[in-house]
Amino acid sequence: MGDITIIGTGNMARTIGTLAVAGGNTVEVLGRDQSKADDLAKALGSGTTAGEWGAVPSGDIVITALLYDGVVPVVVEYGDALSGKVIVDISNPFNATFDGLTHSEETSIAQEVAKVAPAGASVVKAFNTIFRDVLEKGRPHVFIAGDSAEAKASVKAFVESLGLRALDVGGLQMAPWLEGMGLVTVGLAGNGVGHGDFALGVNEFNG
Repeated sequence: MGDITIIGTGNMARTIGTLAVAGGNTVEVLGRDQSKADDLAKALGSGTTAGEWGAVPSGDIVITALLYDGVVPVVVEYGDALSGKVIVDISNPFNATFDGLTHSEETSIAQEVAKVAPAGASVVKAFNTIFRDVLEKGRPHVFIAGDSAEAKASVKAFVESLGLRALDVGGLQMAPWLEGMGLVTVGLAGNGVGHGDFALGVNEFNG
């Protein structure tokens, strides 16, 4: 299994951390509020540690479990400490009414992260199309996008350790469309499906 660092102490950090521990991964939690990081690490158990904010993350995969507007600033703040890491952006830049994205140009949080990430770091978009409750109790498909085949292979292995299926949609230029899929998921929850107990996935038909 892998060494995973989760930056953030909120609900998604807790959910992914719980699955990661159950999947046999070594987990580190980082948070600006050290007491919250300590509490989350204790709750996750199984040797989960709480690192010091700003220190080099111990994990080879670093998951930024943050609100979208905090992701790029944190990557800038960590700077060279993220060199050689696989940075996984799980955020969705939804507008205030949840019917559009905050950026109008064809970009994504993951692509903006790639612009400021240190040399040797790779960025992968993942987990953003899944509601937290579904991730907690279901087996949704996890769509991933990134430019590094090696980084995506690492994320795929991590996803599989959670008992989930990773589906590679292509390079990082596909990240805006994954954010759009996140928006479609919210639209379906509020309209055609009418609840959040579902996830987008792929059904394959042979013959």
